[in-house]
Formats: sequence, C-alpha cells, structure tokens
Amino acid sequence: MDVQTQKDEIPASASSKDLQMVTSKIALNYHPAPDSVNKIWQEVGRNYNTRIIAPSIQEAVKATIAKFTAEELITKREDVKEQIKKNLTKRLLENFIVVDGFNIIDFSFSEAFNTAIEAKVTAEQLKLKAERDLERIRIEKEQIIAAAQGKAEAIKIEAQALIQNPKVVELRWIEKWDGKVPTYWGEASPFIGLNR
Repeated sequence: MDVQTQKDEIPASASSKDLQMVTSKIALNYHPAPDSVNKIWQEVGRNYNTRIIAPSIQEAVKATIAKFTAEELITKREDVKEQIKKNLTKRLLENFIVVDGFNIIDFSFSEAFNTAIEAKVTAEQLKLKAERDLERIRIEKEQIIAAAQGKAEAIKIEAQALIQNPKVVELRWIEKWDGKVPTYWGEASPFIGLNR
C-alpha cells in the first residue's frame, strides 16, 4: 500500500444553522499511517479512500456547518475550516489515516440565498445614501439659516444707520449715479438736497 501523501477533492453538502443549503468543495491531503497499514489492509482494503475518507469528510462538514449560520460561514471561514479539520482529523485517525492538509476550496449557497444577500447589501447601501443625503440637507439648511441671519443683521445695521443719518440714502444714490443727468426730471430733482 502507498503511504505517500495523497490528495482528494470531494464535494460536500450540508445545512447551515439557519437551514440554508450549503455546497462546498473540500481538498484533503492525507496518508495512511505507515505503522498501521496492515490494519487498514485487513479491515478496509485498498479502497479506503471511498469507504473511510469520503464519508468522514461528509460527516465532518455536516457536523461543523450545522453550528454556523450561512453568514457566519463567510465571515468566520477560518474558524469553520479549523473546526472541520479538527473533526476530520479525529475521525480519520481512528481509522489510521493521517491528515496532512485540509482546505475549503469553495462554499456556494442557493440562488435564493444569494439573491437575499444581494438585496440586503443593496438595502444597506441605500440606507447609507439616505443618511448621507439627510446630513447634506441638514448642513445646507444650517447654511441657509446662517446666511439669512447674516443678511437680517446687515439690514438691521443699515436701517439703524439710516435712522441715525438720513443723508446716507443721498450718499448711496450719488455713489451709484453714472454722472449723466436724465433728460426728463419731472417735478422732483434727482438731487434731494439741491435747490433748483
């Protein structure tokens, strides 16, 4: 019997804690324990990988995935991997198979679950956008209020100045005058303080 490291890639299906169907692909590097090859040969025979390894992977994956929600399988992938590896190592060692390496190549979920996750992400993005828009509107409102308060204060100051010095209106008119005398005056003089 070959005692060198061998590799198997095995698909495994299980249900998560929140009852989502999860399909995974597991890569396992293993070798028969050299000092126990005779026991493997006597008890299992040459096809130990299909009689021991594949079922052990299925059981380890099912037992571990059932402890996690579908979301946790993604966010806690390393923890999931370590728990499956620990469970699998224990199972295989009882049958004289040594685990050299273990990897989860892929997790895939049902189409409905993927659609639900996509909808959740979209909803969260829309919520963030709405919060940003609300903050922008609040800031714009504060700016408009501050500008209005500034304008009101300026009008108040100017009104106070006009009350204290009525000649200011005449000064403003002269400041804006372009120097040309209108062709028609009517009854009133454009120069309030000048006599005709």
